[in-house]
Amino acid sequence: MTFSLIARCAATGAFGYAAATSNIGVGARLCAMAAGVGGVLTQHRTDPRLAPRGLGLLQSGCDAAHAIAALVASTPDHGWRQLAVVDAAGRTAHFHGARVKPAHGAAHGPGVVAIGNILANDGVPAAMVAAFESAGGVLAERLLAALAAGETAGGEHGPVISAALRIVTDQEFPYADLRVDRAADPIATLAGLWTDYAPWADEFVLRALTPDAARGG
Repeated sequence: MTFSLIARCAATGAFGYAAATSNIGVGARLCAMAAGVGGVLTQHRTDPRLAPRGLGLLQSGCDAAHAIAALVASTPDHGWRQLAVVDAAGRTAHFHGARVKPAHGAAHGPGVVAIGNILANDGVPAAMVAAFESAGGVLAERLLAALAAGETAGGEHGPVISAALRIVTDQEFPYADLRVDRAADPIATLAGLWTDYAPWADEFVLRALTPDAARGG
């Protein structure tokens, strides 16, 4: 009952993910990312421990495929898990456990992978990747376009109530980390949050790195 994608921007090296689900607070559980390293998504019967573990594997030198394989091999309950990884070179990999409920699916493009479970149809991830690849704008805008396309393609069986977006660039803290924990239309609400946040995103980085040069309070 979740559809999501994770990607690396070839132009900037930034990483980002976006997700939506019919459970509350999706942004608290699904993803771990690090600048220059990559990112890991974990969902279905979500184990929040898996994404940080997968990120550690990437940091140790594993590529996306080897990180997935190591996670699966070291996870006794992997049959319930659905995973996706993008690494520092933009390589991607995914895993569906044998107990992941249908419809489920995955789709890959250059530097991007989308996954979903308990979907309205198994074409949702492919629609997300196609939208990501065709969308213009910065990474956050492309991820949001993909999330909206997933919903338009059918989304999941029930109505989504939460959504999340995170971007990491070249700092140890996120460039953006936006969450809609419960709303009637969380994907549109999330897009609105990004519209409001985007003009301030660089300023917030400046405040952290060189506060004397920052504007505002």
